[in-house]
Amino acid sequence: MKKFRWAAVIILVTVFVFALILTSPGSTQINSTDTLITEWEVQWISAAELEASAPPKIDGWHSSNDRQSLTTIPEGAAGAWVHIVVPPTSNWLTPGLLIDRLYGLNISVYENSRLVYQSTRDFDFERNNLLIPVPLTSVSSDLYIRIGSKEQAGVSGSIRIGEFNGLSEDFVRTELPNVLLGASVAFLALIMLLCSGYLNRSQRSSWIALSLFALSTGTLILTYSALPYIYFEEFGHTLLLLFDTSMYVLFPALYYYIVPTFEGRYGFFTKCGRWLTGYFAFCFIIMIIYKLIGEPFYFYYKLFTFWILAPLILTLLMLIVGLSIKSALRGNKNSIILSGGICLLALFGITDLVLFYLTDAKHLLFLWKIGIVCLIAVLIIILARRISTDHQRLLTYSKELELYNHQLQRTEKMKIISDLAASIAHEVRNPMQVTRGFLQLLSSKSDNNNKKYFTMAITELDRASAIITDFLTFAKPEMETIVLMDLQQELSKVETIMSPLTVMHGGVLQVHVPEKLYILGNPSKFKQAFINMVKNSTEALQQEGIIRIEAWAEKDTAVIRIADNGEGMNGEQLAKLGEPFFSTKTVGTGLGLMVTFRIIEVMKGTLEFHSVKGKGTEAIIRFPLADPDQFQT
Repeated sequence: MKKFRWAAVIILVTVFVFALILTSPGSTQINSTDTLITEWEVQWISAAELEASAPPKIDGWHSSNDRQSLTTIPEGAAGAWVHIVVPPTSNWLTPGLLIDRLYGLNISVYENSRLVYQSTRDFDFERNNLLIPVPLTSVSSDLYIRIGSKEQAGVSGSIRIGEFNGLSEDFVRTELPNVLLGASVAFLALIMLLCSGYLNRSQRSSWIALSLFALSTGTLILTYSALPYIYFEEFGHTLLLLFDTSMYVLFPALYYYIVPTFEGRYGFFTKCGRWLTGYFAFCFIIMIIYKLIGEPFYFYYKLFTFWILAPLILTLLMLIVGLSIKSALRGNKNSIILSGGICLLALFGITDLVLFYLTDAKHLLFLWKIGIVCLIAVLIIILARRISTDHQRLLTYSKELELYNHQLQRTEKMKIISDLAASIAHEVRNPMQVTRGFLQLLSSKSDNNNKKYFTMAITELDRASAIITDFLTFAKPEMETIVLMDLQQELSKVETIMSPLTVMHGGVLQVHVPEKLYILGNPSKFKQAFINMVKNSTEALQQEGIIRIEAWAEKDTAVIRIADNGEGMNGEQLAKLGEPFFSTKTVGTGLGLMVTFRIIEVMKGTLEFHSVKGKGTEAIIRFPLADPDQFQT
């Protein structure tokens, strides 16, 4: 288990470092020969002014810079003009201009009233970029960018002048890790979905929920990057549809994955989660209607899928965090892991928002990607723990089923023998007693040559009678007399009876039983059962043999242990103990231990054996403890 915990920690740290390297926007190295433009001017324009090829007025410009950029479109405006003063570009062979954080849908670039670049989007993804060649000049020049958009328009961050090819490579290098991370997570999620058919029903639901969560996460990371919209602009609508759909799948999948972790303790959480899942399905329908109707439905689309949905998502996450912490305090290990993963996601998300609102520069949200990848790693760890637990339960169930089948077979055999013994024992014993009497009579009148044959016949009849007695004892143990038995006294009697036999076999019988250990039962049958077991141990002794009988109280149970250092038994022999006619001795019927099992069973006790070949055998007998005061009353 400790190895598993360390492996989980290593995996989580590795995932965190990997995600940090891939998603960090500061990983791009700026060429020392590049020039940064940190100041520019912004002028807001109305919808009617979006077709102009030059700024409509000289005044009305607002200063903007890379530390405090203006991008939020004010009420009544539909876009902005951005005025950039481009420094001399004679230091480069093929100079270019790169704005890697530009907001806008429709972009037109003018140089001295001449259109040099134009880009139009018919889908609502405002994150954009601008990479254009600029002419070789030895003096500064003016560049005007007209931007039409809905909510944000303008430049966020610095503007770079440098070699065109180098700028292009830097932009791709900045955005490509996000694309690779998203595509990798989505690809692994698809593989997990394909593998879900090989799991059993109890594991499949959690596996599919985790797969959908990872798939929607990967899709979100992939479609949040500006790179796909630039190089695959014709699929812009599809990419946005995937982004929105992933949002509506992400949180219901997280909910259905987390529900089993709480083990059904919180009914209100189940109801709230189902209601939220219904609302996510409603938002998906609203999105489809917006895609079909277009701009007239934009207000309702924004209302239901953002202004109402965002607080609901926040409420769901807070509820999950609270319940995870509550379950963790109760000792639920999966909840402890889950609360840690969600707290990591919340920490990164809050840090993102703090940096976005409190720093002078427009912070590009990226830490949430690290948090959500770490959460996926945590969910995978929880799923692995669930599968491991299910596997252990399956093994335990298989062992219990095997034991149950063995006991069932033994019970069926015992029932057959019991019915057989009860039906014929009396009928067989009576003729045998008559036969024995006549043999004794004939023996007394015979000569010495024939008397030994009569004696042998009588001995065999006595042996057959003893076997029948064992059968009768098994079929119907006589427990008419139930008394309070002191184990110290009863086992002391067994010691007195069996010690001489043990000494004859070169062994020692040691009995250690504390006082005031009481059970209910029949002393005669109790003595018969324990004499059988001690006799078996005695006959299995080798040189310097020792038989130990110990007893103690364990909660409401009296435990008796009989251990010897005899020849022991293998697993196959151990499994057959108590079966009719099975014996490890060369001379024996195998009925003695069968009767012992039956007597202990009738006295509401249990008997189990442990043995190692060549080292000895141990018998553990358990009886319910009795209170002498209650029994006397």
